[in-house]
Amino acid sequence: MAASVEGRASRSGIWGWMLFDWAAQPFFTVVTTFIFGPYFVSRMASDPVTGQAAWGYGVALAGFVIAILSPVLGSVADQTGRRKPWIAFFAAIKIASLMLLWFAAPGSPLAPVLLAFSLASVAAEFSTVFNDSMMPRIASKEEIGRISNIAWGLGYLGGMIVLIFVVACLAGSPPEGKTIVGITPLFGIDPAQGEDARITGPLAAVWYLIFILPMFFFTPDGARGKSLAPAVRDGLKELKSTLDEIRERSGILRFLISRMIYQDGVNALLALGGVFAAAMFDWSITEIGLFGIILNVIAIFGCLVASKLDTTLGSKTVVIVSIILLAIATLGIVSTGENYTLFGMLTFSTSGGEGLFSSPAEKAYIVYGLLIGIAFGPVQASSRSYLARSVEPHEAGRYFGIYALAGRATSFLAPFLVATVTALSGSTHLGMSMILLFLLCGLVILLRTPYPANRTQ
Repeated sequence: MAASVEGRASRSGIWGWMLFDWAAQPFFTVVTTFIFGPYFVSRMASDPVTGQAAWGYGVALAGFVIAILSPVLGSVADQTGRRKPWIAFFAAIKIASLMLLWFAAPGSPLAPVLLAFSLASVAAEFSTVFNDSMMPRIASKEEIGRISNIAWGLGYLGGMIVLIFVVACLAGSPPEGKTIVGITPLFGIDPAQGEDARITGPLAAVWYLIFILPMFFFTPDGARGKSLAPAVRDGLKELKSTLDEIRERSGILRFLISRMIYQDGVNALLALGGVFAAAMFDWSITEIGLFGIILNVIAIFGCLVASKLDTTLGSKTVVIVSIILLAIATLGIVSTGENYTLFGMLTFSTSGGEGLFSSPAEKAYIVYGLLIGIAFGPVQASSRSYLARSVEPHEAGRYFGIYALAGRATSFLAPFLVATVTALSGSTHLGMSMILLFLLCGLVILLRTPYPANRTQ
């Protein structure tokens, strides 16, 4: 276990912690957003409206479980002291659930697939709670913002590498069965059976297993505390006292409420953005994958820039700018398509030539995707550094548990509203527009929140 003076981690310990994001991100990139999710909607479901609604309900189910249990687990983690055993436990659940996605063949029942996906999502989020709560112990408050954004950028780089591999080596186009680089898909993958999408579950699982190991080997953990039974008992008591305490810490309470609302919009946009594009443009896995690669390249750049801005301008400024960019992009997305206009000014058609992204609507969608790519990483990385600068190391577990609650307490609500409005109206555009409400309401509250959040106004 590597540690430096004053309880901070050594360089290898910090890199081990940052590589957790590198390990975890491919699940969100290739499974949730760009490959498996669109495959579920466009090929497993009977039609895109049914698929988007079912996927939205699956995301909502995971969000509900996360909302209920995250603060409890955070408080228990403070009592047990050590985070790594918890991360290992949930890593096992995540890896097993992702392996099961291989069996999601076209025509298979949707419910078991959604259950496996939801379990993987829950385990991924719980692992992140414990990893994030290690942050105040491994770096100074001056360095937290830079390290958090660099870690998030590493995550996007890892996700992009896996995505490129899928698009270049596994995803065959329907007519000739070749990948975009002109080769037959590796490992005997049969795109006609959706295997190029189904393999992303096991692929993300293996990647995660390999690259979380440096965190276990090099990043210092908390000292051993209480055994599990008394930790659960005392953790529940501490959670109750923490919830009472937060009422007296008005700045932190306001920040958590703000994040609860805007993160709902961020989560829904992450989970449903690729699905929405697949339904609107009938994109193949190759096109969805290329779109994802473009977003990840921009996301890496956005995180690197934000790592400097977070240090010089502060986490709050980075989060505010990011939310504004996401709101503009969402408004553009839902106002683009056949018979839809760009903010009521220009009409875009979904009809085009034979090439990739050939229609005007597709080109517009990619432009909005660039805005999303720039803002996605910083809004989340600087949000966690915002909180890390506002709490002390000994209380990080319980506050990051509540932070996860704030990110998930109503996280089922945004996808639920998107799914329900989509189902009732028959319009995916109208359904996606619900995301704007969450982004703008969260922004309004954040503007009146102190920074750091424990500062009295």
